This record gives sequence, structure tokens and C-alpha cells, in this order.
Amino acid sequence: MAEQTAPGRRERKKAATRAALAGAALRLCSARGLDAVTVEQIADAADVAPRTFFNYFTSKEEAVVAANESAADTLLTAFTARPDDEPVTESLRHALRAVVTDPGYLDRVQALRALRGHPTIVAHQLAVFAAQERALAEAVVTRTGSDPARDLYPTLAAAAAVTGLRVAVQHWLGDHGVDPRSPTLPQLVDEVMAVFDAGLRTLAGVPA
Repeated sequence: MAEQTAPGRRERKKAATRAALAGAALRLCSARGLDAVTVEQIADAADVAPRTFFNYFTSKEEAVVAANESAADTLLTAFTARPDDEPVTESLRHALRAVVTDPGYLDRVQALRALRGHPTIVAHQLAVFAAQERALAEAVVTRTGSDPARDLYPTLAAAAAVTGLRVAVQHWLGDHGVDPRSPTLPQLVDEVMAVFDAGLRTLAGVPA
């Protein structure tokens, strides 16, 4: 497990301001609509000057999507905290469970879903997913010592986890109909990773 250095006071203050702006952007835009909210209103809700907004974000859309950045941080932190000798798929399962049980996660997801009709929001979300996959793949490389230029496993494992999270949430929210089993979201995460596990373990050369 990699050691992490605690951020200093200045970094913590900047992170808090960024989070406040992102949270205000998501809250206001999901309630009123993206086009009905101004940068000035977002800044006012976060109790900062409008010019401060542009120290952190280039647009409302970027700020809105950033409100759920903590999910990526939770995923990566939870994965790297798992034992080094634990199978990667098991560590990913625990990491996904940490995400979906994080307080406020589902509220943020549902607020973002209210804005998914905006192409610019979707574009920013796709960029976030891609960055999340890259960071997680790098963590898998560190864990396994594999060469991503030769080995598909780290990238595929990361993509499976990020896609699995999205599929589990969509299923839990009933995008494809109501599941008569009434599974919890952590149970769906377990199910998603079980589906991927055999193939990922085979690719890594681990007996099923």
C-alpha cells in the first residue's frame, strides 16, 4: 500500500473551496436547470467572489460534474488501501462498495441524472470517467507490477470496475425496469464484479 502525505492547510482550504463551488453548482443547476443558473449565483451560494469561480473551473458544466469527483477519490483510496496480496478483483469489489456506501453519493448521482440531457454535461462526465479509469489502471499496475504496454489486464480491470459501478447504479435506479429481487446497491456491486471476475482472473493468469 502506497503511503500518502496529508495535504497542508492551504491545500485543504483550496480543496474545500472547490468542493463548495462544485456542490453549489450541482445543487442549483439540478433544481433550476443548467441554463437558469449563472456563475455569479454559484459563487454567491459558495460564499466566494465570482472571479474565484474561474480559479477552479472553466464553466458551469465542469463545476457540476466535479461535484461527484469524490467518488473517484473514494474508489482509488479504497483500492490502494486493500492488502497487496489480495486478488485485484476482490479489492475492486471492496472499493466499489466504498463508493456506493459513501454518504451523499446517490444524491449526487441522481442530481447529475437530472442534467444528463445536456450534451456538454455528458461530455464532461465522459472525461471524468476516462480520467477515473486511467488513475485506477495505474493503481492496478502498481499493485501487480505489470507492463501496461504489453498487458491488457490493468486497463481492462479498471474499465470493468468503472463500467460495473455505472451499470449497478443504473440497475438499482430501475433504468431497465424494476428488479423483483429488490437488491441493495452493494449487492448489485457484488453481482457485477462476480460477472467480471472469472474473465479478469483468467486474463491475469489466475485459476478460476
